[in-house]
Amino acid sequence: MNDIAREAARRRTFAIISHPDAGKTTLTEKFLLYGGALHLAGSVSARKNQRAVTSDWMELERKRGISVTSTVLQFEYAGCAVNLLDTPGHKDFSEDTYRVLTAVDAVVMVIDAAKGIESQTRKLFEICRRRGVPIFTFMNKCDRPTLNPLALMDELENVLGIGACAMAWPLGNGPAFKGVFDRQGRHVHLFERVPGGAYRAPEQVSGLDDAIVAEKLDPHTYSEVREQLEVLDVAGHPFDLAAVHAGKLTPVFFGSAVNNFGVQLMLDSFLKYSVGPAPRYLGDELLPIDDARFSGFVFKIQANMDPKHRDRIAFIRVCSGKFERDMLARHSRTGKMIRLSNSSKLFAQDRETVDVAYPGDVLGLVGHNEFGIGDTLASDGSIVFNEIPRFPPECFAYIFNPSPADSKKYRSGVEQLLQEGVVQTFNVRNAPTGATFLAAVGPLQFEVVQYRLQSEYNAESKLEAAPFAFLKWLAPHPSLADLHSLIVASGVSFATDKNGDPCVLFPNEWTMNYFKEKNPELVLLDLPDDAAFHAKK
Repeated sequence: MNDIAREAARRRTFAIISHPDAGKTTLTEKFLLYGGALHLAGSVSARKNQRAVTSDWMELERKRGISVTSTVLQFEYAGCAVNLLDTPGHKDFSEDTYRVLTAVDAVVMVIDAAKGIESQTRKLFEICRRRGVPIFTFMNKCDRPTLNPLALMDELENVLGIGACAMAWPLGNGPAFKGVFDRQGRHVHLFERVPGGAYRAPEQVSGLDDAIVAEKLDPHTYSEVREQLEVLDVAGHPFDLAAVHAGKLTPVFFGSAVNNFGVQLMLDSFLKYSVGPAPRYLGDELLPIDDARFSGFVFKIQANMDPKHRDRIAFIRVCSGKFERDMLARHSRTGKMIRLSNSSKLFAQDRETVDVAYPGDVLGLVGHNEFGIGDTLASDGSIVFNEIPRFPPECFAYIFNPSPADSKKYRSGVEQLLQEGVVQTFNVRNAPTGATFLAAVGPLQFEVVQYRLQSEYNAESKLEAAPFAFLKWLAPHPSLADLHSLIVASGVSFATDKNGDPCVLFPNEWTMNYFKEKNPELVLLDLPDDAAFHAKK
């Protein structure tokens, strides 16, 4: 095993996904607490005398109590170099989450044990399943009244269609929740609450038959736990590491992130049973991680993480070889050789210079305005990844500058936010004078654009809803050379995307069906990189 393979084997790069308010960001904080990266954990809805959560670094996130941007957090723990990516749970920011999922090797899925599987969890799970990444499940909020644990296990299998193996079983629920039973080690972990969950929870470890367990639990709970464990031993899925790595079986842990109950057991087991970096596809072939050639791809761009500096960070997932600061790499889109000198290791908005990185690591490269999401950087120009998915927008708006005196700040801010991919933009025919057309997966993304223009660029903006409900790309066809020859209903408008590919905007479904009926030679596509699009080019 060479140095690259040895270092890569230590890497654990994963994302935490969930429906909003299932406790994802809280669990992220507690992983950092137990990993030694934090000494005092914050709460998402922090009181004034508590610290705010580290992973929600943007002021808007702290005000709203939700994550609106994906955050990279890196730390050393138990011999592993951990790259943890906290993602937005709200559906309006799912595009950012989907991109992040291309950069990880495993996923922790957080479920509110009182509610079970919710809609956004199901969508994100499907993305993970299509990529075949291992999925670990944390049933959170067991300190509150929950659904029956066996019913939750059954729901995982029936709703998500994945085998579920209970690893840490709850001892009671709600106020009676006292700890968890580790089914692999056959030990009981009894916890004590600490104020605000700010510090590690003191715990006692014993066997299920020990007198202290019967003392802590009331007779009914103790009897019920033993019965449930007997059912699992007879009818539950046995632990199968190969099935976990193939994404066919999810290890399930119960606990309470806010109180730190079961968090360390989950973290230790995850690092023990999850996988290191996997080789990536170059066309139909796999590129080994220990290939001597350095390669990586940009999966996220973020501006102004440091409010003191108007900088721009491109987040790179290293896929093969060894990164060394000041090395030269070829930028796939421009073909230019670029010196990678300003490289950082991230911890939310804090950073430190990094000189060396290996497959699985996530780097921040500062100040490269030419980088775009999905771009490949490699020492060999023949290496080009196609990792980043695109998503059809569902919400549309025009944004204006209401103050001509601030036009420079406004223009700079809009250009930067569009480069980040916060929203998409299109050149729409007959758009209002001075307006920029924005398209997004959800309307909250527009709110983020306006908020960041104000807070980061001190630029006012005015937003107006655009009168469209659907956007479709058009497969190339000779008739597109003369758009006036096409038969369209009132309110339909043509546009081009940033690559110059033709699109059409419809105000409702009827106008879209009318367009198809009157122009049968034209093919409407959900995305420009659809197979039909390339076939016709």
